[in-house]
Amino acid sequence: QVQLQESGPGLVKPSQTLSLTCTVSGGSITTNYYYWSWIRQPPGKGLEWIGYMSYSGSTYYSPSLKSRTSISRDTSKNQFTLQLSSVTPEDTAVYFCARHDASGALYDYWGQGTQVTVSS
Repeated sequence: QVQLQESGPGLVKPSQTLSLTCTVSGGSITTNYYYWSWIRQPPGKGLEWIGYMSYSGSTYYSPSLKSRTSISRDTSKNQFTLQLSSVTPEDTAVYFCARHDASGALYDYWGQGTQVTVSS
């Protein structure tokens, strides 16, 4: 059973960088051919995909967030990390990490989500 757990600060000040880590257990983030994504849900809105890190280490980001987003990984800890720079209150959301297939159509494991509030 694969489990994902998000961790990081719940409060970030405007203009700072949001940093969240997803720790994966029960499966390796380097296993072919899985992809590891970050997704968020602002209050009262739908899910928004942010970007992914593939099993091989390649990344792809949402065009709308690409200029501010970086996803990296630590294979020794089986973790992948989201960094979102220059945050504003509009980045306030519940942030999720999840695993999916190459098509992006099948998300089979999700973290429980973590609330991040951007406020001074």
